[in-house]
Amino acid sequence: MVHEVDAPSPYRVFTRAQWAAKRADTPMTLTPDEVTKLKSFTDQLSIDEVEAIYLPISRLLSFYVAAQQKLSRASQTFLGATDVKIPFVIGVAGSVAVGKSTTSRVLQALLSRWSNTPKVDLVTTDGFLFPNAYLEREDLMKKKGFPESYDTKSLLRFLADVKAGKRHVKAPIYSHTVYDVVPGGSITVERPDILIVEGLNVLQTGRPPRDGKAIPYVSDYFDFSVFIDAEEDVLEQWYIERFMRLRETAFRDPQSYFRRYAEKTEFEALKTALGFWYGINLVNLRDNILPTRQRAKLILKKDRNHQIESVSLRRV
Repeated sequence: MVHEVDAPSPYRVFTRAQWAAKRADTPMTLTPDEVTKLKSFTDQLSIDEVEAIYLPISRLLSFYVAAQQKLSRASQTFLGATDVKIPFVIGVAGSVAVGKSTTSRVLQALLSRWSNTPKVDLVTTDGFLFPNAYLEREDLMKKKGFPESYDTKSLLRFLADVKAGKRHVKAPIYSHTVYDVVPGGSITVERPDILIVEGLNVLQTGRPPRDGKAIPYVSDYFDFSVFIDAEEDVLEQWYIERFMRLRETAFRDPQSYFRRYAEKTEFEALKTALGFWYGINLVNLRDNILPTRQRAKLILKKDRNHQIESVSLRRV
C-alpha cells in the first residue's frame, strides 16, 4: 500500500496553548480598562486573549524589529546616510468583520511599550479608497473594498516615502459615518519606529508584467504581515451581527450614510445585510482577500467565539 505524504508546509502551526507559552516572561503592559478601549464596537477581547496571543506576538516582533534596526544601522554606515530612520512596517489583512482594527490597535499599544519602539503609528487603507463620487462615476460603488476601488498609486507613494525615512508624510482619512474619504483630511506620519498598515487587500498582488518592468505591490514595503482568519460561516455571522447592532446605534446618526437602514424593520434590515454579505463582501473575500492568506508571515485563526485557536508562523 502506498501511503500519501503530506505536502511540506512553509508554516509552523501552534495550538493556542503552545503559542501562549511563547510569552515567556514578557510583562503584561496593558490594564483591563485599556484593553476594553482598544476593541472595536462589536469585537470581543479579553485580558486572557492579550496575554495568550498578543503578548507572544509582541515579543516575536520585538526580535524582528531589533534585528532590522541593527541591519539598518549597518546599511546606513555603509551608505554614509546616518540621519535616516527607517520604520519597521507591519501589514494586517483579513475579511470584513474579522477584527483587523482591534488586532492592529492591540499590537500598536503593546509594541509602543517596548523600549526600542516607543513611537508606533497606525494607518488604515480606508483613507486610500477613491471618493464615492469617483466610485459612482466609474460604477464601482458595489465593489467598494475591492482592489480596484483603492487609489493604489497614492498608497504606494505614501509607503515609499515612509520607507525612505521622509518627514511629514501625510495619509488621507476616512469617515465610516459618512462612508467616504474626508475631503482635505489627513494624518501625518513622522518617522515612526513601527508603522502598522491595516486593510482588506494589503497583501494583494497582480499579474507580473511579461517585459519585466518594475511594478511594486503594497506588501513589498512590509517587514512583517499578519492575516486574521475565520471560517466563512463565522464571518457571515459576525458581519450580520455587526450590521444589526450598528442599525440600533451608529446608523441612527443623522450624518450617517446608512441612516435609512435604521428605519427598516428587523426583517428588512436582516435581508439587506445578507444582500451586502453575499453580493459584495463574500465575493471580495473569495476572489481577493482569501487568496492572499498564504502570503502572510503570521496567520491567526479565530473560532466562533472570537478567540484565536491556532497560530501559523512562516518558517524563517
